[in-house]
Amino acid sequence: MSNDKYNGWTNYATWRVNLELVGDMNAENFGITRENAYHAHEIIKEYVEQATDEYPDGFVKDYCMAFLSDVDWRDIARHLVDELPEDSSTVE
Repeated sequence: MSNDKYNGWTNYATWRVNLELVGDMNAENFGITRENAYHAHEIIKEYVEQATDEYPDGFVKDYCMAFLSDVDWRDIARHLVDELPEDSSTVE
């Protein structure tokens, strides 16, 4: 993964996935709470990988998966969790 920041995100891939695939969704759309926030990155990654399932195996799928491998899923998850209401339970 590149160490080059992009628009405040870890890198270009993280910024682009957040912009294009996560978009206007929030933690609640993904079922993320403060209780399961530690696993938020896994929840988001699974969602995005399922979004690429419409492409058959081969060239397009390979490029999609290569691009997704550069995403800092924790960076996106932190952003979503940071926007959760403060009155919800805290992560231990």
